[in-house]
Amino acid sequence: MIRSTYRRGRHKVFIGMAPGVGKTCRMLQEGREALREGTDMVIGLLETHGRQDTIREANGLEQIPRKRINYQGVDLEEMDVAAVMARHPQLVLVDELAHTNVQGSEREKRWQDVEMLLLSGLDVYSTLNIQHLESLNDLVAQLTGVVVRERIPNRVLELADEVVLVDVTPETLQERLKEGKVYAPEKVGQALTNFFQRRHLVALRELSLREVADRVENDILPAITPLRERVMVCLGHHHTSKRLLRRAARLAAAMDAPLLMLTVQHPNRFISREESLIQEECRQLCEDVGGTILREDSAEILPTIARVAQERRITQIVLGQTMRSRFKALFRRPLSERLQHQLRGQSIDLHLISDGMPTVAQEDHGA
Repeated sequence: MIRSTYRRGRHKVFIGMAPGVGKTCRMLQEGREALREGTDMVIGLLETHGRQDTIREANGLEQIPRKRINYQGVDLEEMDVAAVMARHPQLVLVDELAHTNVQGSEREKRWQDVEMLLLSGLDVYSTLNIQHLESLNDLVAQLTGVVVRERIPNRVLELADEVVLVDVTPETLQERLKEGKVYAPEKVGQALTNFFQRRHLVALRELSLREVADRVENDILPAITPLRERVMVCLGHHHTSKRLLRRAARLAAAMDAPLLMLTVQHPNRFISREESLIQEECRQLCEDVGGTILREDSAEILPTIARVAQERRITQIVLGQTMRSRFKALFRRPLSERLQHQLRGQSIDLHLISDGMPTVAQEDHGA
């Protein structure tokens, strides 16, 4: 009998609240320690950003030459995944996991490159800032006023074998900025008055600490511990659906609960191209945050939600709540009240998330 020798590599992620906390230096230090202990280690991709501490830590370590890709007449560089795999070390260091590769690369994202290395049996150390997690995108924008464009699916972090928090106080990070250890001197003032404000850093640090703490709790809980909470988010075709889904994902994560995304589609209702795109984006986002996708075709929206909630033993339902017109406020009960009537006898909490938009006919045509 032929035995399979396949082994997926182990992934260790160094995570922090913001650039400059020391994630890359910590990764290099642990990589160097592994090298001293006899591990065949190389740097697959390193972004120094001109930081002298990082350059010193990488001094003398083997680096795989980058692959040059011509984009719009400019030569850009990305990690040469094929060269790394041909070299076939035991351990590869890959910086900035959420990076978007230049157009023309084999894969769109660097985390996908890392996945290829892991599938080939190589161990990988990588770095990540907390704001790049998909489920935190809306929250980070709300807290800092910055919309993060480069994001990774939550499952990448969930599947990691080890997550190491690299932490400093907000005051220490601001001091590093002023000393020119993070950005060039001409960028320091702008950074301190925007993303690196103390209140922003405090909030991002809390998110980082909570993410790692939740992971530790999950690791020490017995696998047989029953899940007491199950979260279901009901989505229509509104442009705020992705925001609602992210809120539900954070609720599920906080409760250590599975997340289900339910769409109830009226069989006689035509779906526009824009609505179809919104649905597809929500499906992709649900997969990225580790949720389960459910679709029901029914003209009875609320009874269908109630039935699925009972069948799936849901304990928390997340709904969007729009601003209602005066006419509807006078003559019709809101959707939440009508759903509660359908759920009578079930112990389910409703979470109403306001989208701040005027009411449209969506209440009666999709959920």
